[in-house]
Amino acid sequence: MQNSQENKPAQKSVAGWLSSTLGRILLAILVPLATFFVLAQGYLFLKNSDAPQIVIVLVAIAWGVGGVALLYVIFNWLVEQLPQPWPGRVQPFIFIGPAVLIMAWYLAVPVIRTLILSFKDDIGMNWVGLANYKFAFTDQIMLETFRNNLLWMVVGTSFSVGIGLLVAVLADRSRFETIYKSIIFMPMAISFVGAGVIWKFVYTYKGEGVGIQEIGLINAIVLALGGQSQPWLNIPPWNNLFLIVIMVWLQTGFAMVVLSSAIKGIPAELLEAARIDGANEIQAFSHITVPYIKGTLLTVTTTIVIFSLKLFDIVRVMTGGNNGTNVIANEFYLQRFTYGNTGRASAIAIVLLVAVVPVIVNNLREFNKDRRAF
Repeated sequence: MQNSQENKPAQKSVAGWLSSTLGRILLAILVPLATFFVLAQGYLFLKNSDAPQIVIVLVAIAWGVGGVALLYVIFNWLVEQLPQPWPGRVQPFIFIGPAVLIMAWYLAVPVIRTLILSFKDDIGMNWVGLANYKFAFTDQIMLETFRNNLLWMVVGTSFSVGIGLLVAVLADRSRFETIYKSIIFMPMAISFVGAGVIWKFVYTYKGEGVGIQEIGLINAIVLALGGQSQPWLNIPPWNNLFLIVIMVWLQTGFAMVVLSSAIKGIPAELLEAARIDGANEIQAFSHITVPYIKGTLLTVTTTIVIFSLKLFDIVRVMTGGNNGTNVIANEFYLQRFTYGNTGRASAIAIVLLVAVVPVIVNNLREFNKDRRAF
């Protein structure tokens, strides 16, 4: 009799536990389904509605922002219902999971599809093995693009970072620092296409025909000094250097701002101690400033290197890749959208990805070193 009475609380607790678990399972299934149904109805409304444009815009904002927020709130609440220690283990995935899935869908899946297409023919139907990669590494035009990208990477990055560092150091001691930095940073507000159009007017040359000449800024200066106008963008390999000037003009401001922030973080006591010990400005710069901002300097350099490897807009707008100025990204564009060769274009895209990945990996390693140092 006593044993049966002792078993009743245990049976009630087990029943309550089963009921609670069953309820949580049902909630975990029904609540997300209801949420997704509501979001799907909003999507269908946006897709098929004939409502005024302003109404569609407002619904899209409310549906997009509110829907994402609602999903986070619901899934976070569901995770908090789990028994310990599972909430703490699962909760981080609730917040980073959607971002990871979106990145996988828009980055990982296209890379895999591109890799598969790189082994197929021009229409992506038949397998051709490594033929597209053979083209990428043996064709004369492709070898020219590799040479040009290397030139952009070495010369463009060196001048962008070098001038940015120089301006950051010199402007740091000037009363007009804000004005100088604003002027140098201003090109960053211009798109690459816009910059290409601007500099195309600078380099413009229409020849020596009869009648009114249309010349650019540089040729106007040359003529004013008694020289003869030149087709600057048609003179290989110098035309590549003239295009690189645009990259330096655009990227110097970025390098200057980031490096200037790092320089301002150097303790003044270090520089004062170096000067007391007899170090001149050049020695203080090379032995204190540069080592102290080494991590930032490397980050800026790798960022501009990646930009130089993926460069497309400037070359496309200025020369279209003609006269020995072609680059990898522009050749990919030509192969895919002008010649219609999907296989070769995919192989070029994979080669470009492989070229960029080591730079990104090295950048992440240096970032992790700096983080562990703190």
